[in-house]
Amino acid sequence: FIITQLFFRAETFLKFLKDCRAIGITCPILPGIFPIQGYCSLRQLVKLSKLEVPREITDVIEPMKDNDAAIRNYGIDLAVSMCRELLDSGAVHGLHFYTLNREVATMDVLRRLGLWQEDPRRPLPWAVSAHPKRRVEDVRPIFWASRPKSYIHRTQEWDDFPNGRWGNSSSPAFGELKDYYLFYLKSKSARDQLLKMWGEELSSEESVYEVFTSYISGNPNKNGHKVTCLPWNDDPLAQETNFLKEQLEKVNKRGILTINSQPNVNGKPSTDPVVGWGPSKGYVFQKAYLEFFTSSEMVTALTKVLKRYEPRVNYHIVNVHGENITNAPDLQPNAVTWGIFPGREIIQPTVVDPDSFMYWKDEAFALWIEQWAKLYEEESPSRMIIQYIHDNYFLVNLVDNDFPLENCLWQVIEDTFQEHDNPTEQ
Repeated sequence: FIITQLFFRAETFLKFLKDCRAIGITCPILPGIFPIQGYCSLRQLVKLSKLEVPREITDVIEPMKDNDAAIRNYGIDLAVSMCRELLDSGAVHGLHFYTLNREVATMDVLRRLGLWQEDPRRPLPWAVSAHPKRRVEDVRPIFWASRPKSYIHRTQEWDDFPNGRWGNSSSPAFGELKDYYLFYLKSKSARDQLLKMWGEELSSEESVYEVFTSYISGNPNKNGHKVTCLPWNDDPLAQETNFLKEQLEKVNKRGILTINSQPNVNGKPSTDPVVGWGPSKGYVFQKAYLEFFTSSEMVTALTKVLKRYEPRVNYHIVNVHGENITNAPDLQPNAVTWGIFPGREIIQPTVVDPDSFMYWKDEAFALWIEQWAKLYEEESPSRMIIQYIHDNYFLVNLVDNDFPLENCLWQVIEDTFQEHDNPTEQ
């Protein structure tokens, strides 16, 4: 497809479109719309694009060049009029806007054209890939919830994508980690920013606990810097995490280093602004989910406690060497998010899949080294602390299957702390 540069008259684009069609160019051609937002920005853009502003526009703008609000309102009127003419022509089937990172004018234009939806709906609880090959994909493992780019990269060679259910037939091998180290294990933040957030120098495992706790709480770390990301979460916390914030903060302080979680949801409207997704008039459901790193000593206590919560709680516990403990029956996937909508089958877009978890754990453990340990000099105490965690901690996921009841996973963790501090006989 083609997107044009900006223009100031609808007839300019319509003539260009007609000329393209006349010489055999048949692909979609989208008009590039620029709502004028200020005198200086217009001059700069005109200079870059080598375009000439029509006299009828300069005659209006020049007298009010020092009044940005008046120019912006005029720009919106002009863009609305031009867009209406383009859409009414029948030859234009889409619009591309140049916002210059100032979205308000574009939103006003779209509202006046009747093209703006005030409550943008999420079709699925995770970001849908725009790639045509993946249009049928509607199921994913929850482990990559905060790392969708690496998931897409690791599944880019798949011929068929899961549609309707996640099972052995729709779970082919994931791409190897080595193929995407350079691109997909990097943080968006610069090294000096990461050191300020995660510690110029670490003194103990507890220093790492403090970093996780600061990320969850939103409070600055001991050096006064906010922790806005972790190796497993390169973005701010999801809105639904606010439901769990108090408990997450509490457990991270004590060495349950959480990297993924979701609250239980029992029949919330699909239009709910926090947990809603899919078509309107539907209802969404979630099982409580918790994923974290913790020490081998804590795992010893956890495995004792979990026996008291079976079969309500499904668990999978694994270390970097692949030693794992699970009660997943026959290693079957467990749907942890689903929705019911008018006139449709049940959709279950998020699963906990034991087979996929073993691929994810390679990436999850690698991030300790690739993103965190390598910030420090080799043989430094800080690097050795992260290396120790990588080598000795376990990655755990827990699912509370009884979603209509109060989330029991916090009690599981509390019982684990008690067992850890005061071990009982097996």
